[in-house]
Amino acid sequence: MLRHICTRLWRPCGEFSKLSQNLPKLILPDIINFRDYHREGLFYDEENTYGESKSQGDSNTFHRRQRYSNTDSNYRDFRNKNNYQPRDRNFYRDRNSLNENRSRNFDLSFGRLSKPTFKTDDLQPVLKYFYVEHSDVTNRSIEVVESYRKNLNISVIGSDVPNPITSFEELCLPDDLKKAIMEQGYSEPTPIQAQGWPIALSGKDMVGISQTGSGKTLVFILPAIIHATNQREFMVERYECKPQVLVLAPTRELVQQILEVGHKFSKYSGLKNGCAYGGASRKNQLNSLKGAHICVATPGRLIDFVSAGLVNLQQCTYLVLDEADRMLDMGFEPQIRQIVDQIRPDRQTLMWSATWPSEIRKLAEEFLTDYVQVTVGADQLVANPNIGQNIYIVEEFEKEEKLLSLLKDLIAEKGSKILVFAQTKRRVDYLGMQLNDLNLPVMCIHGDVSQTKRDFVLHNFRTKKSCVLIATDVAARGLDISDIQHVVNYDLPTNIEDYIHRIGRTARGTSTGQAHSFFTEENVGLAKDLISVLEQANQSVDPQLYSILKRKSNKYRGSSYPNQRWGNYQRRQYSYR
Repeated sequence: MLRHICTRLWRPCGEFSKLSQNLPKLILPDIINFRDYHREGLFYDEENTYGESKSQGDSNTFHRRQRYSNTDSNYRDFRNKNNYQPRDRNFYRDRNSLNENRSRNFDLSFGRLSKPTFKTDDLQPVLKYFYVEHSDVTNRSIEVVESYRKNLNISVIGSDVPNPITSFEELCLPDDLKKAIMEQGYSEPTPIQAQGWPIALSGKDMVGISQTGSGKTLVFILPAIIHATNQREFMVERYECKPQVLVLAPTRELVQQILEVGHKFSKYSGLKNGCAYGGASRKNQLNSLKGAHICVATPGRLIDFVSAGLVNLQQCTYLVLDEADRMLDMGFEPQIRQIVDQIRPDRQTLMWSATWPSEIRKLAEEFLTDYVQVTVGADQLVANPNIGQNIYIVEEFEKEEKLLSLLKDLIAEKGSKILVFAQTKRRVDYLGMQLNDLNLPVMCIHGDVSQTKRDFVLHNFRTKKSCVLIATDVAARGLDISDIQHVVNYDLPTNIEDYIHRIGRTARGTSTGQAHSFFTEENVGLAKDLISVLEQANQSVDPQLYSILKRKSNKYRGSSYPNQRWGNYQRRQYSYR
């Protein structure tokens, strides 16, 4: 850059003709993009380097930036029709927008979507009610219904709530979908499915709160397929993507899981599914979204497509927010609000969460209308009682040896799959390297692993080519592998919610599993919540955890226990002679 500036400013007579004029501009903080200098002719005189005068109307076609990336006129017309919103490409040009969310490229605006105006007269009416109640469900008395809900620990809040079903025979579905359910090996509906399906098929807005592995995905996918199948047809042009169903999820793995479940059932209805998530090819995703009826996406990539005019959400009439609490924890609330503003207000909205904090309640009040809340279990996150939780109290330096001996014992069980969680990417890579040196069948996954390698690793883990998977929290949610027998927390997480989601990767559905966790001095702050989770799940609690919790409370009173593990919380005093 400096050489380019000097060659443009230097005159044969040895004077810097424009240095005094241009040098102050070089140090202005608002001007940082060198391409702007070259494009605006900041370093050029009225004559070019060959001494020829340059007319004002003439333009250099060789250096002119191409206006459209695709020369197809149909493609350009499509972008204009679908509310294409050009974005500011310079990251620092607008100082007032520095606090807004940005993409990882740091030069692309993360979606400044203008809110469209929906006129009620112009909107086609939405068909929402598709529930056909079975005669056995209709004739069931209120006492029997309340007893059934109580036995399954189901609580319902709302008006005109339909009765739950008790078997798949009571769910009136098209024969193809009912056959597909039977082919998946389901024997009876889970509690959230028994009460959730009648509500979703009735066209009501719904909030579902249930533990991990309870079959929530199937609760909103089946009504979504029926909803999209029965809507009135509308014209979709060649390059247009106007999905009727939108499912938002926080992670790529969860998007892939939902998409896989959707493929199993939508193929019987002739519907097309598309996806949008970061870390994968945009071109392939756009091809899958063309003419798609159901779109499953993460907020960031979807905003990128909508702001570029490649996806239009104004025809969407069925919205699902899956793992809403996780999306808020990841800071996606501004993006969720922008996306919801693009969707017509008379939609049907379903929100799914594992917890019910005040932030989720606020979103539900804003996005949902006259909704029904279904809670299976408690409002707070609880562990699955089918998971046996084993806590090993060890020192930090003992963890690696303890992991090795534990894995050897677990691998000896034929057909076992083991998922190991570590807190950092570096720790995952380190453990993978150490265990591979010992010829153990181990593979690793974390945020820095490419999407292609993620798919490869998960495929090998599902097909048991590698029975041990070491991962960060990217695998804590959305990883639905039914036959994981053991989950090992090499590093415990910093909060109890992540712990419950981690161990929830095992004991999916009605199966059982085991969780093994290494508790060290660094996890003392988690002791109280961990004891509470163990007691709620009817698990045995190591007496050392109670003593650790007691010593933690006494620490602030000036007490010390120098002869017990981690008891001496007072700093030792050393004297130097």
